[in-house]
Amino acid sequence: MLLGVNIDHVATLRNARGGVEPDVLAAALICEENGATSITAHLREDRRHIKDADIYSLAKNIKTRLNLEMAMADDIQKIALEVKPHSICLVPERRQEVTTEGGLDVAGNFEAVRDFIKPLLDAGIVVSLFIDPEEAQVKASFETGAQFIEMHTGSYSNNCCEEEFLKLKKVAAYAQKLGLRVNAGHGLNYENVHRMHEIPGLYELNIGHSIVSRAVFTGIAEAVKTMAEAVK
Repeated sequence: MLLGVNIDHVATLRNARGGVEPDVLAAALICEENGATSITAHLREDRRHIKDADIYSLAKNIKTRLNLEMAMADDIQKIALEVKPHSICLVPERRQEVTTEGGLDVAGNFEAVRDFIKPLLDAGIVVSLFIDPEEAQVKASFETGAQFIEMHTGSYSNNCCEEEFLKLKKVAAYAQKLGLRVNAGHGLNYENVHRMHEIPGLYELNIGHSIVSRAVFTGIAEAVKTMAEAVK
């Protein structure tokens, strides 16, 4: 498995004072040097952490892959088409939420999702859909033309119960049978990430909050290196 590092909360800390420290690009480069195989940044509609300028800077300067998390917003789609990140991950978004609380309802919004991602696919951008581990959502995701799904691991991470883990494992197998590639993320940390090795064929894990939290005490280089070793 590969490790994608989400650097949103580096930007959260920067924005707390409204200055330039800590530097988001510098953090991304350190992540790359210490085992990150991609950099994930969520450009939210309210720009609460990552800003437009961050996306342009990351796209221009990082050496690995840029994964742009985004909602179905026309202005962010325009930025994606200008920047052409390696991939985008389409997520649901509510202004009042602290963090993404669940997966995208692809099955319930099939035509809107399909039509929204078509220009991105046509531009050669890899598209992933962030969904709850449900077969109906996987099937709908496949039918949109997306190449990846990212399984929302929040329920597993919060509860660490066998039922939630087995749901992830079953859904990953179903997605791969259809021909989708499978990523996973949300709430994964140094204590629970090891079980992801029990899910055959997972491509990449996207982890952010746990890494940035550890970095407060150890530095970001060590935090990424330790997680990359756990993911391997």
